Formats: sequence, structure tokens, C-alpha cells
Amino acid sequence: MTGTGQTSTGQTSAEEYEALRASVEEFARKEVAPVIGDLYIREEFPYDIVAKMGAMGLFGLPVAEEYGGMGGDYYALCLALEELARVDSSVAITVEAGVGLGAMPIHRFGTDEQKARWLPDLAAGRALGAFGLTEPGGGSDAGATRTTARLEDGQWVINGSKCFITNSGTDITSVVTVTAVTGEKPDGGKEISAILVPAGTPGFTVSEKYSKVGWNCSDTRELFFDDVRVPEGNLLGERGRGYAQFLSILDEGRVAIAALSVGLAQGCVDESVRYAGEREAFGRTIGSYQAIQFTIAEMEARAHTARLAWQHAARLLVAGEPFKHEAAIAKLVASNAAMDNARDATQIFGGYGFMNEYPVGRFYRDAKILEIGEGTSEVQKMLIARHLGLR
Repeated sequence: MTGTGQTSTGQTSAEEYEALRASVEEFARKEVAPVIGDLYIREEFPYDIVAKMGAMGLFGLPVAEEYGGMGGDYYALCLALEELARVDSSVAITVEAGVGLGAMPIHRFGTDEQKARWLPDLAAGRALGAFGLTEPGGGSDAGATRTTARLEDGQWVINGSKCFITNSGTDITSVVTVTAVTGEKPDGGKEISAILVPAGTPGFTVSEKYSKVGWNCSDTRELFFDDVRVPEGNLLGERGRGYAQFLSILDEGRVAIAALSVGLAQGCVDESVRYAGEREAFGRTIGSYQAIQFTIAEMEARAHTARLAWQHAARLLVAGEPFKHEAAIAKLVASNAAMDNARDATQIFGGYGFMNEYPVGRFYRDAKILEIGEGTSEVQKMLIARHLGLR
């Protein structure tokens, strides 16, 4: 990887992964931690932080060097996401969505022309991409897509709406990949395709930002398409394969969200250890009481176990081996760990844990969505059960 290096065989070494992890850890501590609290309270998108992460190459970690990326892999991306989320999840999800949902569909399925047009700016963090899949009333049933696209005079004419779309309305958003019904399959089912819609296309509008419980510095909006016209060549991948393409992207994204979840879980441990060593009660630091020690020990065990899960899934992904089952396990285990650790950390902090000025309050608000986004916990259990042969 440019910037982190590769061995002569093209495989990233353990030392190079560690160098990347350490550089992101330092960045998160020095550049993100001092400012993110105020941005979070004001619900401001962290443009300056995004620009700095772009300069570091974080948005291009798994993107090929010929398109301006780092030529790395998803394991490297996940390492970076974990370290960012140890400090703040809004920043981490901006990278995860910008890479996994914005750049990677184009990288995986785009034509040479599409890659050359969109990837350099996306990989450099000068622009952000988004993926419009979820629709009002659809939720986990992505196959219930109602947005339509018909071919007319060499153009796709798109009508419909999407909801909960990350990175879709920032000042630097350049493109949204949209799934739409483009016809009917021979069996009578919906033919769903993916189409690239540039920001600013007439008829394409975005709502105001959602007022969210957490992830307050990330951009999440509803999208509307009213006779939006884009060239026929904006079809991404094969016609009728849009849903299948997204499912493969979603499998990768679950590994990334698992790593992000572990970062939040570990951040809860970090803050709890620090606070337990400073806060005194009845003449002793609370960290000297066994009840607190045991709680933090369980928190550390959760984070450690979940880390092993995402790392195993990521290694399979990078090796080109099947990883869907392991990704579901990692997402389930890690999101549970994040939620449990956020609850325990808030309890350790007591009243201060309920205050937004302390990181654990932010962690608590951010944790819940990890059990919902990129496939709910129930969906992960369903996938695991199916792998075991249960129908």
C-alpha cells in the first residue's frame, strides 16, 4: 500500500498494518478528540477532519492505486475504522460509508470510464459518495424496492425515494448509487438495477438532515427522485444485478461495522479505566472496588472477543474465501459488545455519564444504531441460522 507499504509479494505485512493502526490512533487522539465534542453538540459535519483524513489516504485504503487509492485491503480499512471509533463514531461512519458504500460499488462493478470519473476524488476524500438502497416502509426488506427507472431516449428516468442515506447531502457529495426497479424478471420478480446519479441532477433533491439520537456529526438524509434523468451509461454493473451487487457490498460492510463497533466498545473501556483511576468514593478510587474491576474486565473481554471476530472475517475476505457467515457473526457479536460496554461505561461514570460533555454519553447515544444499520441483529441471526442449515 502506498503510504503504508507492501511486501515484495504484494501482501501487507503485520508491521505495516501496525504502522497504519498507530498513525490513525494518533490522528484520532490529536485531531479528532479535542474538537468532536463541540461539533457533536452542534450537529455539524466535520469537514476539516474529513479533509485531513483524505490527505492521510483513509478514504482510499482499499482502492487501487491507478485510481488514486492506497492499493490496500479491507483489513487495513477496518483497522482504521476501529481506531477512529475509539474516539468518535460519527467520524468513523463517515469513512466507512464513504468507502464501503460510496467508492467500493464503483470500484467493484464500475466500467473503466466510471472508475476514472468518480474514484480519484472519492479516494482522496475530496468528494463523498453514497448508496441509496433503503426506502420508507422497506427496512430490512430491500427487495421491496419501489423506486423505478425506465429507459427513454437513451436515458434512465428515475422516480421514487430513499431514506436513512449516509453522506448523501454534504457540500462535497458527488454521486449517489441508487437501486431501482428497471423491469420484470422471467419469473415475475422485480428486476433491480443500480444507477449512478450525480449530485445536483435536476429532479434529484435531498431533505434536511435527520434529527438523530446519535452519530450527530454524520450526514443522513432522505432522497427524492422526480423524473431524474441520467445517461444510460450510468448503469452500474449488470442490469438486473443491482440487488445482488449490493448484497455483496453489504457483506463487506458488516465486517467494517463490526470493526467500528469494536472501536466504540474499546473506547468505553479506555474511558472507564481512566475515570475509575481518578474518581474517588469513600476515600478510595472507585477502580479499587471489585465491582468496578469486574465490570471493566467484562467490558475488555467483550471488546477483545469481538475484535477477534472481525479480524477473522476480514482475513477471509482479503484472502478471497467465503466470509458471509463470519461477517454476520462479527457484526452481531461486535454490535452487542458496543451496546453492552456503552451501558456499563455510562453506569461507571454515574451522573457524569449522562452528560454530553463526557465521551461515554456520546458513545451511549451512538451504540444503538450499530445493532440496526448494515443489517439488524435479527437479520444477522437469521443468516447464521441459515448457514447452519435451519430453514
